[in-house]
Amino acid sequence: MRSGDAAESGDCRGETASERRRGARAIRVTLRPLLEIASPSLQAYNLLRFPRHGNFAEKRTKRSGLVRRLWRSRAPVEGDGEADTRTHGSGGCCMGKSTKVSKSNPGTEAELKALTHSILKKIKEKQLEALLQAVESKGGARTPCLLLPSKVDSKLGQHSYSLPLLLYKVFRWPDLRHSSELKRLSCCESYGKINPELVCCNPHHMSRLCELESPPPPYSRYPMDFLKPPDSPDSVPSSTETGGTNYSAPVGLSDSQALQESGERAHWCVVAYWEEKTRVGRLYSVQEPSLDIFYDLPQGNGFCLGQLSSDNKSQLVQMVRSKIGYGIQLTRERDGVWVYNRSCYPIFIKSATLDNPDSRTLLVHKVFPGFSIKAFDYQKADSLQRPNDHEFTQQPRTGFTVQISFVKGWGQCYTRQFISSCPCWLEVIFNNR
Repeated sequence: MRSGDAAESGDCRGETASERRRGARAIRVTLRPLLEIASPSLQAYNLLRFPRHGNFAEKRTKRSGLVRRLWRSRAPVEGDGEADTRTHGSGGCCMGKSTKVSKSNPGTEAELKALTHSILKKIKEKQLEALLQAVESKGGARTPCLLLPSKVDSKLGQHSYSLPLLLYKVFRWPDLRHSSELKRLSCCESYGKINPELVCCNPHHMSRLCELESPPPPYSRYPMDFLKPPDSPDSVPSSTETGGTNYSAPVGLSDSQALQESGERAHWCVVAYWEEKTRVGRLYSVQEPSLDIFYDLPQGNGFCLGQLSSDNKSQLVQMVRSKIGYGIQLTRERDGVWVYNRSCYPIFIKSATLDNPDSRTLLVHKVFPGFSIKAFDYQKADSLQRPNDHEFTQQPRTGFTVQISFVKGWGQCYTRQFISSCPCWLEVIFNNR
């Protein structure tokens, strides 16, 4: 090769390396105005030829985003680093029985994900948004029913699940085995209906049934509060309204009767809120079939405990107050009065109708988040006869009272032997007329 040719070749390589980039930029700058002018015409052409193409792509992208968010909000299982029995209530109920949910193997997890995605993608977009709101708020937000066909079954591994049951497993209770373990809440459109073609699949319109063990373990038994001597400090709660009057069951009942005699609409129960030995605020008279008892607005509709004026400065009381959250739902139904734990922490219940009529002492029952328990049975209460029970002989109306403590239990397995030592608790007095 001649030197002139080499120089010419070198010059060409130099031009290729330096000027090609500048040339590309120049072409882009030159064509940009032409593209801007042509873009509206191309868009108009596409809209005329494919009028729904753009909206379909946007909807599909939004739907896919909702499905992904729902999958990320599924109920955690033990071993994935997110499991917490306080939030989804996968533990057992009432007597400390716990059911551990082991993390599924990768194959089953992938199969469950694919099955869930395929089901969710068939649901309408508005229904997906309502389901996402219910799941992300953990039932705190009032959401509509998710009406889907009840006859559709899905195969997961060797097990077959109905469509509602599968959604309940994914978004609330991974250890759920059968629909007989569930109870539908009264706020649901499918409540009381038998085998409808469309059934509500909203996971937060359901609750887990609290099954009582028999016989109960010894730690759940406790001596009756009323067996304490009258001069005992723990047996004298006082009311902020009456200026410190001594407490006994008929006091609350007399207040209840006063509400009825004052001409107010007939109520089926009244609720008193206590902090340790002091009653806070007035008795709340309940006329509607269902009542939410919660702490802060807007966590429910009904009895807001946070609106009551309390002078209690105890750190423990303030800590328990902060954990009441969505609280409980009290519902009067045909077979009795049910309590649903809407909060993220356990509640503890004592009721005469939860126990064996032959037992001498009442029991304290632990109810986990997301669980329901029939706290009061009218027929059992009417037939209760305990000739050997000091509480029932001295206070015959106590059979119509239920006590509920938030977060902290009482009894022989706790440092608190009496409910009057619990930081925040409720007394529900039923109208036996």
